[in-house]
Amino acid sequence: MTSMNFSGLVGLKYVTAVTLSVLLAACASSVDAPKPAELGPNAALLGIRQAWFLKTSEVNFPLDIKVTGTTITIASSSGVVQAVDARTGSELWQVNVSTALAAGVGSDGVFTALVTRDNELVVLESGKESWRQRLGAQGFTAPLVAGARVFVLLADRSVAAFDAKSGRKLWNQQRPGEPLVLRQAGVMQAVGDTLVVGLSGRLVGMGPQDGAIRWEAPIASPRGTNDIERLVDLVAGVSREGDVVCARAFQAAVGCVNTTRGALVWTRPAMGSEGVHGDDKFVYGTESDGKIIAWRRADGERVWVSERLRYRGLTAPLVIGRSVAVGDGSGLVHFLSREDGSPLNRMPTDGSAVVAKPVLAGGTLVVVTRNGGIFGFKPE
Repeated sequence: MTSMNFSGLVGLKYVTAVTLSVLLAACASSVDAPKPAELGPNAALLGIRQAWFLKTSEVNFPLDIKVTGTTITIASSSGVVQAVDARTGSELWQVNVSTALAAGVGSDGVFTALVTRDNELVVLESGKESWRQRLGAQGFTAPLVAGARVFVLLADRSVAAFDAKSGRKLWNQQRPGEPLVLRQAGVMQAVGDTLVVGLSGRLVGMGPQDGAIRWEAPIASPRGTNDIERLVDLVAGVSREGDVVCARAFQAAVGCVNTTRGALVWTRPAMGSEGVHGDDKFVYGTESDGKIIAWRRADGERVWVSERLRYRGLTAPLVIGRSVAVGDGSGLVHFLSREDGSPLNRMPTDGSAVVAKPVLAGGTLVVVTRNGGIFGFKPE
């Protein structure tokens, strides 16, 4: 097993029809992790301050911090769900679903959806539990709530839709499954009147009313001689500009798709496990070895590469103002120039890893840490 493949195995990120946990744990213990890059003096060229702080319980599942206007919705592994005004840090509501979570959070501001480790879809309405539905497989991707429906993407490559109010299943689309899938959030979002989903290494456009396939566009194709090397699942965190959606295939490629035509715009080799973000000029991503890369949105050509944060366990990036923000495994939030990747500032949290891509809501940058710290930062 090469170190390149191993980087995708750390943290037991796979599930399969047979149990691989013992094998992967043995692999993890046999390889020494590279030493994180040392940080120089903080540049402090960008004014930013911590505005507020909240605490929840530990977060050790693939959390998606949901932004709806100025509200963020967050969940902990134990099932505590909170809606927070990002401008002030004031809690709007909190509920404990009393079940360990595997995926979340999805919300449209009224309905909030999560997936439990017991394979249940739990939906809250205005902060109170409304219904639960048993799912046919495990889910690691935050549900999508849109158009009075709740959409789920499951580990058996199925996509299902439920009525948000009643919980009635509306349709289920089953695709052929591979032996391995990522125990990591995948891609699912609405683009116009199309449900765009990541299935293996493809972006797939589906009709939200009936699940019918409208188009498929491959960002990466399976390669290699074994199931692990052939795994090319798309991972959560996309960059959308108009009808063009850019996404990452795990440890294989980054690419962009025109969702109107269902056509691939470009794809480039890339060895990362976290999603991407971008603006109208560039797409930004963090590689598994800590390099940060900017690709030109129009054609995928590399614009710059930063190696200052090598092996620091980076999150997916977020474009904010003139910077790109990423969290790291020691709880720091780094701000780099969008134009050339030079350091602008960094801010501490609680010393535990930042576990979700930072988000922007109400003019506030919000990050969540493994120990349950919720931090709001504001530009000065």
